[in-house]
Amino acid sequence: MNDEELYQRLLNGDKEALEALYDKYEKLLFSMAYRTCQQNEMAEEAVQELFLKLWTRRAKYDSTKGKFSSWLLTVMRYTAIDLLKKKENQNYTLEDNKDYDEYEPSTEDLLEWKERGEMLRKAVQTLSNEQASIVNLFYFKGLTQREIADHLNLSLGTVKGRIRLALKHLKKELGQLKEKGGLGDVT
Repeated sequence: MNDEELYQRLLNGDKEALEALYDKYEKLLFSMAYRTCQQNEMAEEAVQELFLKLWTRRAKYDSTKGKFSSWLLTVMRYTAIDLLKKKENQNYTLEDNKDYDEYEPSTEDLLEWKERGEMLRKAVQTLSNEQASIVNLFYFKGLTQREIADHLNLSLGTVKGRIRLALKHLKKELGQLKEKGGLGDVT
């Protein structure tokens, strides 16, 4: 079955025709998209977007204008370019977010942040030594759970369980500190 016949079957909702076209052109289309995007994930996304266009009939092939494969590559190129522009616009918006750049915490924010930090340190002191050690390694030193397990010679499940129990304990302890009005009433 040639490409035009597969395309006609696809237009009639034949998923096998879509799969056949995908199997035949996926590598070539990925290669074309990668040349435009220079990123694996974005190229894969562009290929998926192209087949979604085919399936939803947003891209329509006209056999009087040339070969199906040439048309498909042209659509791939424009799909990849559109995706690249879309991603660049998202990055531009994030990088140029003036509200984010101009944010400076007020004195009240800094005091509240300091008080919360002190409450957290106080709550961590109520943990067992093992839990405090794991919380310190995970949240303050940035080790992964696997790295902690290797470092402390524990199973990964034990580390996950201790982190979960520690968080549960900290949540309860911080709740009690807040109910008592912060650090002033505890010390």
